[in-house]
Amino acid sequence: MKHEYHNPQTLPDWSGMFSQVVVTEKNGLKFIHISGQVGVDQTKKLVGDGSFSAQTRQALVNLRLALDSVGVSVQDVVKLIVYVVDYEYEQAGIIREELRAVFPLEQLPALSLLGVAALAEKHFLIEIDAEVIAESSFIG
Repeated sequence: MKHEYHNPQTLPDWSGMFSQVVVTEKNGLKFIHISGQVGVDQTKKLVGDGSFSAQTRQALVNLRLALDSVGVSVQDVVKLIVYVVDYEYEQAGIIREELRAVFPLEQLPALSLLGVAALAEKHFLIEIDAEVIAESSFIG
């Protein structure tokens, strides 16, 4: 099994700590694992300090950049894992709204939503991981 490790220049540089995207090929399929995306821009500047909605939106922007970097789209995403600091029920509505702005309603991925005490940095409010499956012929 072959693995490719990617740290796209369009995303924050966390090299030396983890890879943003790992692609594994098997039986004509590519399995793409996207590391948790948070509400920071390419320079690691926090977007929306204290704003759950703004951080959610930026995490999804980063997710799309990660997908673009390996030539796939949101339609190839099969599962999301969303981690929310000090989860409150109202946040589910914000997440739903932001996901529907990105994913076609008829192709919403499977979702796990987890409330956590903290993320890697104290100002991060949300983190989104993604799992993608695509035919090898569709990957650039």
